[in-house]
Amino acid sequence: MALTVDIGVAELAATRFAISPLSETVAGLQQLAGQDRNTVNLRWLRWAVDELAREPVDLTHTRALLVNNRPNWPEFLVPAPTGPWASIDDDVAALRRTADQQVRASLRRVFGNTLPDAAAALADHPKAGLRAIGIELRTTYERLIAPHWPRIRAVLDADISHRARQLALGGAEALFADLHPDLRWQDGRLILEGARWRSDYMVNRGPGGLVLIPVALGSPYILIKKNTSTQTTVRYPARGTGALWSAGAHTPPGAAVRLIGRARAELLEALRSPSTTTNMARALGVTASAVSQHLRVLRENGLVSRERSGREVLYMTTSLGEALIGSD
Repeated sequence: MALTVDIGVAELAATRFAISPLSETVAGLQQLAGQDRNTVNLRWLRWAVDELAREPVDLTHTRALLVNNRPNWPEFLVPAPTGPWASIDDDVAALRRTADQQVRASLRRVFGNTLPDAAAALADHPKAGLRAIGIELRTTYERLIAPHWPRIRAVLDADISHRARQLALGGAEALFADLHPDLRWQDGRLILEGARWRSDYMVNRGPGGLVLIPVALGSPYILIKKNTSTQTTVRYPARGTGALWSAGAHTPPGAAVRLIGRARAELLEALRSPSTTTNMARALGVTASAVSQHLRVLRENGLVSRERSGREVLYMTTSLGEALIGSD
């Protein structure tokens, strides 16, 4: 049992990476609803539950589309980002551009011909409905995602940098082989296997190449929609997510503390999840200058590395650094 995507040479050449704040927002809502819950997100989930208990978010138009007894949800809620680093406003604008007939077709694929109330209202007035959904999702982003977005973004940027190196060194086969254990590239086809599929499906690929979107707050599975109103997206779990919420939360091992000092050992532990100097200073409650001094020493000794992502520089623990803090 597998889901298969045919990709020609032209489509492969047009395949690109992108980051989507809206994708993280939808994934976070699904995690809160218990859908394919990923245990690495438990600390964020606890925080988000407390935040919503303090002040709930109005999801009148959105909740029933995402959280229902169906195995799927309308694909237009996460359109393909128009650029590599789309903002939440860019993503919401793309959602609102979904054509009326595409909205109705997607709702029928998910719910059948007898639509529940929320879906029926959207089918009757797609433009107004998409406007309301966009407002709800943007508000959810501001409340639940934006406070953590710099750290999430750092993880996503680091993942894309890693994948770009794989593509450069080993081509498409090496890239897709490492995205997820259930995914492989073979004879011009991207094949997604696993226990979640009950039958074979051929994806009705959208125009152009694939858009590969790393997701930090999502499920542990690959998600490829069988139908789409934009380019076909491949949403996959980002590398480094397991350490995303651990900055300042774990005590480094005694051997590392004795060797390099507590401050640098804590920094090594925190940088299992890539971060910038400013964000790491905020997470650890110290000054940016202090973090910079420690990073210089750690980097000189091969314990951390750095790479540029747009206008920012990301730091991360190397394999040598992980070996040091992984032993006691």
